[in-house]
Amino acid sequence: MKILDVLQLETIIPELTSRDKKGILEELAAPIADLTGLHHPDLVRVLLEREQLGSTGIGDGIGIPHGKIAGLDRMVVGFGMSRQGVDFDSLDGRPAHIFFVLVTPEQSTGQHLKLLARLSKMLKSDLFRKKLMTAASRDEIHAIIRNEDNENG
Repeated sequence: MKILDVLQLETIIPELTSRDKKGILEELAAPIADLTGLHHPDLVRVLLEREQLGSTGIGDGIGIPHGKIAGLDRMVVGFGMSRQGVDFDSLDGRPAHIFFVLVTPEQSTGQHLKLLARLSKMLKSDLFRKKLMTAASRDEIHAIIRNEDNENG
């Protein structure tokens, strides 16, 4: 499964404005809630509950918040960029700038883990992260992700 199979253009936010973790999660959740019909506060609650288990700030300026939602019929990925960076309780203690949010049906553990692994692999590339950080628009971000997605099989 490719990232673009589950990432819609409308769930890409080129300029996140929040300055804290909860605000970032609220911003990232909004277009996903709109797209799926999920109740926004419920989606934010699921993401925050997952953060309580351990931060999804994996280091190198990256956060991959994720959660499983009962009643959701498909996986959905969103993307957001915080140019100023946000304290996301990252493993390396540095601010996070690049966020992929992953929301999956409650029973989709295998696909959920495969998608997280694919995102992690793509995000290991310094060049990919630099390209994302310099992207100016939703369309440009989508194209960068598409190119990286295609190169990684």
